Amino acid sequence: MSDDGRWMDLALALGRRGLGRVWPNPAVGCVIVRDGRLVGRGRTADGGRPHAEAEALAQAGAAARGATAYVTLEPCAHHGRTPPCAEALVAAGVTRVVVAAGDPDPRVSGRGLAILRAAGIEVVAGLREAEARRDLQGFLRRVGGGLPFVTLKLAASLDGRIAMASGESRWITGPVARARVQALRASHDAVMVGGGTARADDPLLTVRGMGARPQPVRVVLARGLDLPRDGQLARTAREAPLWLLHGAGAETGPWDALGARCLPCAETVGALDLRAALDVLGREGITRVFCEGGGQVAGALLRANLVDELVTFHAGVALGAEGRAMLGPLGLGRLAEAPRLQLDGLWDVGGDVMARWVRRQPGAG
Repeated sequence: MSDDGRWMDLALALGRRGLGRVWPNPAVGCVIVRDGRLVGRGRTADGGRPHAEAEALAQAGAAARGATAYVTLEPCAHHGRTPPCAEALVAAGVTRVVVAAGDPDPRVSGRGLAILRAAGIEVVAGLREAEARRDLQGFLRRVGGGLPFVTLKLAASLDGRIAMASGESRWITGPVARARVQALRASHDAVMVGGGTARADDPLLTVRGMGARPQPVRVVLARGLDLPRDGQLARTAREAPLWLLHGAGAETGPWDALGARCLPCAETVGALDLRAALDVLGREGITRVFCEGGGQVAGALLRANLVDELVTFHAGVALGAEGRAMLGPLGLGRLAEAPRLQLDGLWDVGGDVMARWVRRQPGAG
């Protein structure tokens, strides 16, 4: 039908509102339409329950009978803390369901659509699939491979420096760019930094200026847990989630007492194994990680091919060769070994430049 795209676009927009708020579940949107009129809409609720379909059906009530439901991800088919959404759509009397993307979760994959079809409901699958898969890439990546989707953020001078030689870095970019960073934090389940950044910058790592909302998990990679116990992270460990990934032999007791969660992680020579660290986060339910550095962690993530999306902010200021580099060593022997990403968007943000880079597609020049 000619209006299907318009209604699915609305469902996608609703689903995006849940990014960073619903892990370990996917951020799904659902709208219910009867006789060309919107009668119910919903997104996955904060914390992951209720699901989008349940929210939309509750709003629609009796008007759902004979209606079309537009859902950004295949309705679930398994019994958990709530009944399957596919069965709820059947019970509500919906006669047509339009789905953007299938759910790869083995408890669901194809079963949700089968339940609908077995009940005589018309099913249309694949509308706006590319858009839905992009919005749901954190969930899809975790279900498919165990690791969360990783966004690496770097804010630098035009010559690629993230701080003066002294360590001074506030502020290289302007207020509009910093507000955009807050929005990016808000769309991720976790914000991650290395121990060096935590010691040097004493960051808070919370989302600010965006109203009341769930805070992302603050993750610090600190092999020996040698972090200041009087800093902002320590003082707020009970106010916003703080997870510390550490190596063997680290003293966890003081951080446990402060309210942080200490998670052991495998090590490489002199550092935590970043793939293992992301695996730990994935097993804990994290689907989207926003890494804010510093340069050593950023370089290590790129070197290990663990960055799914790179977001850079460049300011119109030059700091010179004595400034601190945006990336740590990559250990490259030849240019052909250098990580290459594909430009996906470029924006003017208050006089600074924001760029989004993604993994290069096979065959890209």
